[in-house]
Amino acid sequence: MHVETQVNLKPYNTFGLPAIAHAFARLSSTADLHQMLVHPEYGPMPKWVLGGGSNVVFTGDLPVLVLKVEIMGRRLLGTQEEAWVVEAGAGEPWHDLVRWTIENGWPGLENLALIPGTVGGAPIQNIGAYGVELKDRFDSLDGVDLETGREFCFTREQCRFAYRDSIFKHALAGRCVVTRVRLRLPRPWQPVLEYPDLRQCEREHDPIRPDARQIFDWVCALRSTKLPDPDHVGNAGSFFKNPIVTATRFAAIRRRHPNVVGYRLPDGGAKLAAGWLIEACGWRGKTMGRAAVYPHQALVLTNQGGATARDVLTLAEAIRASVHDRFGVLLEIEPTLM
Repeated sequence: MHVETQVNLKPYNTFGLPAIAHAFARLSSTADLHQMLVHPEYGPMPKWVLGGGSNVVFTGDLPVLVLKVEIMGRRLLGTQEEAWVVEAGAGEPWHDLVRWTIENGWPGLENLALIPGTVGGAPIQNIGAYGVELKDRFDSLDGVDLETGREFCFTREQCRFAYRDSIFKHALAGRCVVTRVRLRLPRPWQPVLEYPDLRQCEREHDPIRPDARQIFDWVCALRSTKLPDPDHVGNAGSFFKNPIVTATRFAAIRRRHPNVVGYRLPDGGAKLAAGWLIEACGWRGKTMGRAAVYPHQALVLTNQGGATARDVLTLAEAIRASVHDRFGVLLEIEPTLM
């Protein structure tokens, strides 16, 4: 297996930020990973795992061995009475997996269409969109402990999923590589249309009952309208998490700002729309250095060409301060800062 040195990571992150990796290795199999872990030179070196580079902001050079996960393959493991079970390699592009399941008649992932990144990154982030999170469709995953070399299999409970969160961001941060992911796609299938934009699509198209392919197409169209294509405009998708506040805090904000967009949670609290908060502070379309707030979705920061990490983080901190001053809410950055 070939290891490159002094590799520019600009082509490997969707924000298009420059950073130099001390060493860089591509992993196309679990065997490649085991070989790397016992390598006399690179085995002892600190390591960092890279998937599609869609949820990372490089803040400087990386004096580590970057492991680029490119484990491919996808298959239907079985058809059960209550679910189709599919498996995919961690290096598979997430959207390709979603499209493949829809085309084969195994619905359930349509609300998660067009999310950038790889299958291996999906459980780490517990990706979600339009009323569905990965945990709702998750079965189990395989991985390798970078410290011991041991392979493991985790269930949904062991992954400790939460809103845009998992055990891989906490107790296991930087300690393992996800190699394969298995998903349970429910039978019988039921559409998830609670999200307002999908309800609007349903009203406009007025089908008797939208099928999974129709919802897939709606989601792709919605995301294409609101979010920039990283192949043309550097970005890391949603830059901030939607903040969760208590019921008391939500009521206080609503008294001062009756139009605030928020969604009630089962515990009585609320999830606020970070994009609305940012737009309400006047940031949509604003530029700072070579970084900007996307004109069509204030939740997204973009690289206007030649942006540095300082440009991006300066803009992000200015937005956070502005939202905190006006609403008393501190936005949390969603991408990993490296």
